[in-house]
Amino acid sequence: MAVVGVLALQGSYNEHLAALRRIGVRGVEVRKPEQLLGLDSLIIPGGESTTMAKLANYHNLFPALRGFVSGGKPVWGTCAGLIFLANKAVGQKTGGQELVGGLDCTVHRNFFGSQLQSFETELSVPKLAEKEGGNGTCRGVFIRAPAILEVGSDVEILADCPVPANRPSIIISSGEGAEEEVYSKDRVIVAVRQGNILATAFHPELTSDSRWHRFFLDMDKESQAKALAALSLSSMDAEDLPKKKPLDLPIFE
Repeated sequence: MAVVGVLALQGSYNEHLAALRRIGVRGVEVRKPEQLLGLDSLIIPGGESTTMAKLANYHNLFPALRGFVSGGKPVWGTCAGLIFLANKAVGQKTGGQELVGGLDCTVHRNFFGSQLQSFETELSVPKLAEKEGGNGTCRGVFIRAPAILEVGSDVEILADCPVPANRPSIIISSGEGAEEEVYSKDRVIVAVRQGNILATAFHPELTSDSRWHRFFLDMDKESQAKALAALSLSSMDAEDLPKKKPLDLPIFE
């Protein structure tokens, strides 16, 4: 049975653990680097991303988290977890925060505004229905949520949503000294996948819809299937190598 780790520093980790239990999957809390060993996959939950980063630093988790992501095992970040996994984050507090990285995207830390601007909406996610059944929509719970402004060419966009009309103008800067611009699109990306990384700006763990967790677990099955295929191919290649003939040594009597 697959063992799914849930980063349990702060935030909605208990809700993820409960969602995993509902579908018969074992979830374990992760607070220290050594607790990542032996896991099949990892969920980085929503919460307050700056606080989570400080706690991760305190427990020296960042090197181990980066190693887990780069190792190819499935990792899912929800809300603050999305920020953790992004290669670049804007709209951060003064001084910024450390990121795990691995996901080729730029995320705005607080795109949808304050806690008072939290909302729920129906999201169109055809890939979720294709893989896990049900209708083509899911309930998106956005709590002081981030959003993805840009993605790399290898990133698959799973869902986007309209930009709320009452959202304050978002100023985007590419870096120190760069020209600033206002985000002017009428829709924004809220769910993506890149290889072994899944990321959502919303909280599937706060709904009764278990399809996102099943979708994530299927990523683990895909990862294991690829590993077995690679091992099988490696064995076949080894069998195809020319076998060394025994040395024909002279016999002395």
